[in-house]
Amino acid sequence: MNFSRWRPISISLSPNVERDDLLLAYKLLFEPWKWKGKGTKSSAVFKIEEEFKNYLKIRYAFSFNSGRSALTSILAAIEVQKGDEVLLQAFTCNAAVNPILYLGARPVFVDIDNTLNLSPEDLEKKITSRTRAVIVQHTFGTPAKIEKIKKICERKKLFLIEDCAHSLGVRYKNKPIGTFGDASFFSFGRDKVISSVYGGMAVTNNTQIGQKLKRFYKKLSLPSSHWILQQILHPIIFSFALPLFSFFNIGKGILYLCQKLKILSPSVYPIEKKGRFPGYFPKRMPEAMAILALNQFKKLERLNRHRKQIATIYNGAFVQMGVRTCAEEGSIYMRYPILIENAKEVRRELKKQNILLDDGWHSQVIVPPGTEVENFNYIKGSCPNAERLVHMILNLPTSVNIKEEEAEKIVEKIKKYL
Repeated sequence: MNFSRWRPISISLSPNVERDDLLLAYKLLFEPWKWKGKGTKSSAVFKIEEEFKNYLKIRYAFSFNSGRSALTSILAAIEVQKGDEVLLQAFTCNAAVNPILYLGARPVFVDIDNTLNLSPEDLEKKITSRTRAVIVQHTFGTPAKIEKIKKICERKKLFLIEDCAHSLGVRYKNKPIGTFGDASFFSFGRDKVISSVYGGMAVTNNTQIGQKLKRFYKKLSLPSSHWILQQILHPIIFSFALPLFSFFNIGKGILYLCQKLKILSPSVYPIEKKGRFPGYFPKRMPEAMAILALNQFKKLERLNRHRKQIATIYNGAFVQMGVRTCAEEGSIYMRYPILIENAKEVRRELKKQNILLDDGWHSQVIVPPGTEVENFNYIKGSCPNAERLVHMILNLPTSVNIKEEEAEKIVEKIKKYL
């Protein structure tokens, strides 16, 4: 029986995996001696770090098992301590907030503008004598107002950290995003620009920060073999489950059971939604994840060209209809966000038609839904624009496995609800 017609159009179910990534995961599955690596100059860990240095033209790059591990290392390197304040935007993932709490500091949330990025105007209002650093997220691949924010940080003598989890490959005024701040971090999560299921990178051009990052990095251990196995199995199991996803919910059941039995790991651990850091972080990047990330990094330009191509389809349709779009010129469109009043209803209705647009980036100022916002020091009413827009966001898929005809189908379906 051909199950391909049951395969959903999805925004976040392992969207980057192609045939070569799948074959690589199969190969790794039967080469457990490669999982952790030996840290030599021929290793994939060394190569992915060198690739980042060359690509961004920076001096220091350190690979970690996740973006939140990379952020933790940067916060430790700039000596964020108990009682310090770290400012970041309100529409963000709990994975960007937990490292601040982990180090005993206090997150302070800044409102967003209509590009879903940090508002420089509100940033100025939130800075106090206790502010140590500012984290700037380039949401869904659209660059923030980085020059304005950098000038504020320089004037106030604050560290500027770029959150590039959504923006690998973005250039602003012909300069790579990730090279404006004192330090930056990237994520290679399962639905990011490139994916090794879990993984991340911390980069800097600052010698003092670079040396401290190096010392922090050397103290870390590698993840367990079981944790590494969970990540290797992710693309393999998804390749079986996705075609059956809506066939009497068999695929969905397979994925649920695999997580329950800890054969697969979740993208966000339950404890993280409570404002606590699981013991899986911070860790160094294991060789197996570096091999997967390196394979995806080689395809970066093609993956981003595809995203932009799909975005032109959405642009042509929604701009003509007068629908508010959030991405601006210069974006790589990791997601294509639109703002509509009935976003929740549209997500629900399209799910019935096997179009899965729930990527978790909606409904709350700290995502994913289910995050206990009160545990993250968020003050209700402090970011009114974010609180309003999160209920209007509908993110559309742009990844390499979304075909042009599927993008056109999404547009036609959404039209019915506008």
